[in-house]
Amino acid sequence: MVAACAVVVVITFVRERTASEDEDPGDTPDVIEYMTMWIGVVYAIVLGLAIAGVWEARSAAQDHVQAEAQALHEISERVRVYPPAERDRVRADVEAYVSQVVNVEWKTMADHEELTQRGTDLLQRIRADVTDYKPTTDFQAQAYQPLVDQVAAVDSARNARSDSTGATMPSVVWFGLLAGAVITIGMVFALQIRRTTRELILAGLFSALIAFLLFLIWDFDAPYSRGITASAQPFLNLFPDIKG
Repeated sequence: MVAACAVVVVITFVRERTASEDEDPGDTPDVIEYMTMWIGVVYAIVLGLAIAGVWEARSAAQDHVQAEAQALHEISERVRVYPPAERDRVRADVEAYVSQVVNVEWKTMADHEELTQRGTDLLQRIRADVTDYKPTTDFQAQAYQPLVDQVAAVDSARNARSDSTGATMPSVVWFGLLAGAVITIGMVFALQIRRTTRELILAGLFSALIAFLLFLIWDFDAPYSRGITASAQPFLNLFPDIKG
């Protein structure tokens, strides 16, 4: 934002020094003012849609985490109808998976935008624990299918989390956003701003605002690795014994 303001001030001073003596700063064609207004309106709409898109993607990423944590919690709780040996094994594997996600996989997502093979292997172990068990009572049989469904919910949420680890904005959109910023700010100079304090402050603030909004889009663009990221707190809330 400071750099954007500095660029406006420097260009304005350079333009002032190189301007011809007979140039009239008030002689701006009406069509340029009209075009500047509409370019600003269109670019503001594009910025608003981009911000809404990345914010929605970040919210969806947090929802994936919540769904995954809740499904794991349901598995850990519903498996209590199983015999002690099978119950303890399933719960131990669930806790091992949660610990892997919170303590290892989260950092891998932030640094490399991918999940870990160890997490995938632990989920497969949970699936095997649940699906390979043969119920011996009607009560266990009634709990079996819901447990299988919860394992499928964990797998679905994990796949959705994997799809959300990278940037969500395509490169062509970023090109449009950056090119639009250059054009929009460039049109300000087409209005022949001078070195008056009021014009410099307004031009600087306008440029800084665009820089801030672009940074905001970039910050939200990767839900797990930049700035205000999706949190692993749902895992810690439902599994308080896991150390984050």
